[in-house]
Amino acid sequence: MNKGVIVSLLSIGLAQGLKIPIHYAKKKEWRPELFFQTGGMPSSHSAGVSSLTTFIALKRGVPTVDFALSLVYGLIVMYDAQGIRRQTGELTLKVNSINELVEKIHHEDSTVEFEEKAPTKLKEMLGHKPEEVLGGAVLGLLIGYAGHLLTKNDSKMSDFTLHYK
Repeated sequence: MNKGVIVSLLSIGLAQGLKIPIHYAKKKEWRPELFFQTGGMPSSHSAGVSSLTTFIALKRGVPTVDFALSLVYGLIVMYDAQGIRRQTGELTLKVNSINELVEKIHHEDSTVEFEEKAPTKLKEMLGHKPEEVLGGAVLGLLIGYAGHLLTKNDSKMSDFTLHYK
């Protein structure tokens, strides 16, 4: 299998796994289901694309088309993770709050006090805060670099066998 894909997938898995202890450290609640959810610290989107981009830069070089494609793709993914997807999550909070207000109006005859709070009807953790994206990118850089170091001898060996067969 492609080593860049392996490095990237390992980075994504590690980022998803780190969400559980980081959440526990912040909120003092153990939530293993965070491994399978989007959003949170660190961004697995950022970790995956930045590890792949780092791996390609170190294996193939920065002036290659491979690196250029990975970098541009990675920047788009990270922008989307903290931009559009984050806005969608915030909009979801508002929609859930409005839905609760409408339900109160239809079920109560007295005056209704509206209190905005975190709803549970729609999934809200769709996107990332900028620091979560940055955290994922740093994690990805480290994993990409480690992946390069661990496979460094493999590429030299394959170059040797290709040239001397």
